[in-house]
Amino acid sequence: MSSPAPAAGPGQRERLILLVIATVLAATVLWLRGGLQPQAPLEALARRSPDLHVALGNGHPTILEFYADWCEACRSMAPAMDSVESSYRQQLNVVLLNVDNPRWQPEVERYAVNGIPQLELFDRTGTAIGRSIGARSATELESLARALVNNEPLPALAGVGATSNLALAPVIPAAGPRSHG
Repeated sequence: MSSPAPAAGPGQRERLILLVIATVLAATVLWLRGGLQPQAPLEALARRSPDLHVALGNGHPTILEFYADWCEACRSMAPAMDSVESSYRQQLNVVLLNVDNPRWQPEVERYAVNGIPQLELFDRTGTAIGRSIGARSATELESLARALVNNEPLPALAGVGATSNLALAPVIPAAGPRSHG
């Protein structure tokens, strides 16, 4: 004869109900936050960026992007920048510097970053040859990358300009890249 199932002890039923509720809540929070996705493209790209001094000295042209995690334009441009980095990995450096990281403050000042995303474009010798301010489409990023890799003139895009080799006038402190939000 089989023995009857033991009766639930005091509080066991309540613990089971709480466990079910906690599981449902955890699943809901996970779903609302986007699930178990890999890192966002912007974060992943920044983590695998080479150091700026290495990039400017390795004989490949370089795209340097100043960005911030909270910058909507930076986040929307990230998948296209990731695609450019993947397509040209052996020919082009893509370096991302977060303007909110105090470590990069000297570079923020050196390149007079006053809006983001800001791209600094360098030739194979590490010489600054252009700048782009504002979001870029995938097509525009591809054309910039292709011009850098092929050592061609930068494409004529709105907001893209050549840099001058002339000494710059002293920078007067003004609104910084984090002043708009």
